[in-house]
Amino acid sequence: MTTPNPQVVVIGGGPGGSTASTLIAQQGYRVQLFEREKFPRFHIGESLIPETYWVLERLNMLPKMRASPYVKKYSVQFVGSSGKLSEPFYFMDHKPHECSQTWQVLRGEFDKLMLENAREHGVDVHEGVRVLDVLFEGPRAVGVRIQEPGAEPREVRCDVVVDASGQSTMIASRLGLRDWDPLLKKAALWTYWEGAIRDAGRDEGATLVLQVQGKAGWFWYIPLHRNVVSVGVVADYGYLFKSRAGKDWPTIYFEEVDRCPEVKRRISCGKRVAEFRAVKEYSYKSRQAAGDGWVVVGDAYGFLDPLYSSGVLLALKSGSMAADAICEGLAKGDTSAAQIGKWEAEFAQGMERMRRLVCEYYDGFSFGKFVKEHPHRKGFLTDLLIGDLFKGDLDVVFPEMDAMRAEMVGAE
Repeated sequence: MTTPNPQVVVIGGGPGGSTASTLIAQQGYRVQLFEREKFPRFHIGESLIPETYWVLERLNMLPKMRASPYVKKYSVQFVGSSGKLSEPFYFMDHKPHECSQTWQVLRGEFDKLMLENAREHGVDVHEGVRVLDVLFEGPRAVGVRIQEPGAEPREVRCDVVVDASGQSTMIASRLGLRDWDPLLKKAALWTYWEGAIRDAGRDEGATLVLQVQGKAGWFWYIPLHRNVVSVGVVADYGYLFKSRAGKDWPTIYFEEVDRCPEVKRRISCGKRVAEFRAVKEYSYKSRQAAGDGWVVVGDAYGFLDPLYSSGVLLALKSGSMAADAICEGLAKGDTSAAQIGKWEAEFAQGMERMRRLVCEYYDGFSFGKFVKEHPHRKGFLTDLLIGDLFKGDLDVVFPEMDAMRAEMVGAE
């Protein structure tokens, strides 16, 4: 008996791909997912933010998350270049709901859990399979060409291709749609520490964002389970690497640790338990989220700076919004760009709100001073920090930020 072609093919098994595939399969459609690696595999992006809750709920992932060993995260805290700690942003104080508690995850484990969940919901998952190309007939995507281990390449036809290939950006690269962010030309260098200092109580799982002296960059400090902390530095690529040509990664890392006394204090009692890793100039966005028969989600659509830990949220949100548009389109026989990409404008606006907040931080904007002058806006900033990005009323804070910046410039 011949197996019928899938209605949807998903390229990539990360959070965006597993989300889209699960939600489409929940509606009874045939979905095949092809992932080139065998999970678990390493991936950075360990800190979730609260708004992931609502997509995880739709995926039936919350029971798995509650039963997991992941450290619970209740807040984010900023530490200035002088070492002064800000008042923490406690999510529960702003929104007293279960969604205000989230998790710090090891992505290899979390992504495997998400992919297994997709299988449980009826997705036909194939690991260790490379997607060699997306098949087009004119402007329309009609399937993929895959390479399975030990077999000849073959074609898989479908109604819709979901590109969740991550930073490989298979479709955006093929069609020349990827635009690198002109302002966020950053790089990151990180490793993992066992036995480093961890805060207590509801601060135990807090993400810390710590500026280095001179505000040349910042460290993330993310407590994970098994007494491990993820500690990485982010700065302009030119500053972090190009200006130190010839220096190895450990030397560069510890030079920045020396410029951040609070990080140095925290890791002084710890033991490094992993290699150093680095990425560079990683912020970009596709000019288009969909075409006839294809959509791009997660990092295949775009990636922002890791400052506010938005990566997994944007993957889950784009995956869920695309899935809803695809299911609606399949139900009425319309897989045009207009139908399956109808979510793009709303998503792009939310992503741009987060990008604006990232750029303000790098420009030296004082959020603490802003909250003191506009205490009634603290909730709006907290909304942005928790990832509640997709509502237009948040935009009122940006003209006020502009006005405060103009006052600061005028006073100089």
